[in-house]
Amino acid sequence: MAGLLDAMLANPWATLDAMVEGPLHPGGRDATADLLDRAGVGEGRRLLDVGCGAGDALALADERGAEAWGLDRSPGADRAVVGDAAALPLQEESVDVVLAECVLCLTDLERALGEAERVLAPGGRLALSDVVVDGERPDLPAELARAFCLMGARRRETLIDRIETAGFTVEETRDHREDLLAMRDRVVARVDYEGLLGAMGERGRDLRAGVADLEAAVEDGRVGYVSVVARA
Repeated sequence: MAGLLDAMLANPWATLDAMVEGPLHPGGRDATADLLDRAGVGEGRRLLDVGCGAGDALALADERGAEAWGLDRSPGADRAVVGDAAALPLQEESVDVVLAECVLCLTDLERALGEAERVLAPGGRLALSDVVVDGERPDLPAELARAFCLMGARRRETLIDRIETAGFTVEETRDHREDLLAMRDRVVARVDYEGLLGAMGERGRDLRAGVADLEAAVEDGRVGYVSVVARA
């Protein structure tokens, strides 16, 4: 069991992918579809999905008649290129919507927002969702903190301020606490923490304390999840 947990910690994204059906963020495909609709993704609109993963959002954009491309550090979609949110390989004013779900907390936020503003056509929209924090962060190993998008998570007010400072006008912000709680419950239901961590002795006890703190932080609101639509 110790070897199994070591493998999980070595590649937590793959572990989460096996536990959670669909996109690896609260709300899954339904939340992505809603965010696309709020950003006006429709017939003929040009969409760039930053951090596209397997391409779930690209398929949803196709259903709406949009022209969609993806970008990821390790892309799994056909219409995706290797790249980073902080250095988009696109020309200025070349897309109508930039989508970024649970990804901007993993890169240089100011540079990523500047790049999104650069590639968006006038009046285009940034549609993002991300983890936010309020108070003390859960004490987690770096691998898990990154997998759960906590390494670069900010306060909600700080995130909004950064978006506006980059030149965007925030049109709408929504809280997704219920989606986050549901995702937590799905992951907890599929993992035998006690069995896995019990085989690791003292290290396992430390990890279990971190997981328990994360669960409590989601429950008491120290960790949250929001979506934002902003106009360039």
